[in-house]
Amino acid sequence: MNTPRYDLSFTFWLYLLAGTLFGIYGGRVCPMLETLTLSEVLIHTGITFTALFAARHIISSRLEYLGFSNLAKLDASLFLIASIPLAMFYSLSYEFPIDSNLKVVFGLTMFGFLTGFILNLRAQLENVEQFDQDSSPITLQTNERQSMMGQAIALVSLLLVTLTITLSMVALKDVFWLEHNPERVLDGSGKISIIKEFAYIACVLIGYSIYIMKLWSQLMKRILADQEAALKKVAAGHIDTRLPIYNNDEFGAVARMTNAMIDTLQDSQDEVAVTRDVAIVSLSALAESRDNETGAHILRTQEYVKALAVELSAHPKHNTLLSPSYIDLLYKSAPLHDIGKVGVPDDVLLKPGKLTDEEFDIMKSHPVIGAEALSIAEQQLGSSSFLRVAKEISLTHHEKWDGSGYPKGLAKEDIPLSGRLMALADVYDALISKRVYKPAFSHDKAKAIIVEGRGQHFDPEVVDAFLAVEQQFIDIAKQYKDKEHEIAA
Repeated sequence: MNTPRYDLSFTFWLYLLAGTLFGIYGGRVCPMLETLTLSEVLIHTGITFTALFAARHIISSRLEYLGFSNLAKLDASLFLIASIPLAMFYSLSYEFPIDSNLKVVFGLTMFGFLTGFILNLRAQLENVEQFDQDSSPITLQTNERQSMMGQAIALVSLLLVTLTITLSMVALKDVFWLEHNPERVLDGSGKISIIKEFAYIACVLIGYSIYIMKLWSQLMKRILADQEAALKKVAAGHIDTRLPIYNNDEFGAVARMTNAMIDTLQDSQDEVAVTRDVAIVSLSALAESRDNETGAHILRTQEYVKALAVELSAHPKHNTLLSPSYIDLLYKSAPLHDIGKVGVPDDVLLKPGKLTDEEFDIMKSHPVIGAEALSIAEQQLGSSSFLRVAKEISLTHHEKWDGSGYPKGLAKEDIPLSGRLMALADVYDALISKRVYKPAFSHDKAKAIIVEGRGQHFDPEVVDAFLAVEQQFIDIAKQYKDKEHEIAA
């Protein structure tokens, strides 16, 4: 169960307002209290409300232990308890009749309920704002189911009943007062007093009602805005986002069921992601088993592409495309860049020496073979961002910035960014890796070759990104270093 936060300052001002309004009514508005001066009424109400606030302060510091969560009930109860000795005092000291004492009891209890309801709404609103600032998962709810619509109907009904009872009591009392003071009817002062009393009570109740409705409206708008914002994040792909649950009411129930559906969706997406990753590993292992490159090559190029993409994502030109989710797709798809080599004959793929022109033409078909294989998967499984990116990388990672690459001779930005990133990562790793037909080049030599190819083989911006993260390339190469027995002949 949630305990509303105790706002000392706001509580004090609301109690002071209630005491002042009650005192003004007794000392200046009510025509029956002519036996009391304004100062006397203010002293009586001052003592009463001082004791009331002291009791409220003591209870508020122990709300968590006493279990109070409904401030409207708490304050209405306190005001009711305080009204009884005040009514008894007026009855004994000033011989107030029973109906006047009932007005005292009913009036104070009404002020207590309105004060408590305002404090309750204010506390709920502050709790919502506080949890928003913390940016933490929000589950602020009571065990007992409450109806927000029921509360609204009950509030409106209670205000109408309060207004009806109050004005009825005032009307009956005023009629009784006029019967015993006929001179007030003759000189017209009685009519003015009655109108003044009705207007005062109506203004007080309307004022409280307007403020309560304002707080209620702010609370509803905030809850709905927070839930809408959470749903927008989910729709944008942030599947780990959950709707805030502030209370165990209709909004809380809808949010709870929505969160359950998001949980199910996330589980399904996680299962799909695991299946995708297993498929990538399996296909990569298949390509690796037929290639003369090592498994570490796949791991290194994966990391190179990610490092380049993260660096370029800070560039205004690329930050829209290179979102965290897209960078993850690049990272997951990179191992499939040479999947097409499974379709290249062994006498060409595994030849230790230099390829003839005819053999090289056969080798150059592997990007198309890979892209066609992934296109078949796309036709069978339906289009997905993963298959699209994997197909792009497979088809275009041998294209060159100046248009002299293969298989399509694409140039500049006609080459997808995924292919441009993979091109540099693939070439860099080939340069620093030892093969039976070449020694491993140093990082500086590989760097010089890549810089020389800036604007010819490689996208200039990708080369600039490489220079910015070259230490990461060095670290990645060390972390996933080839072992001697893994270097195939």
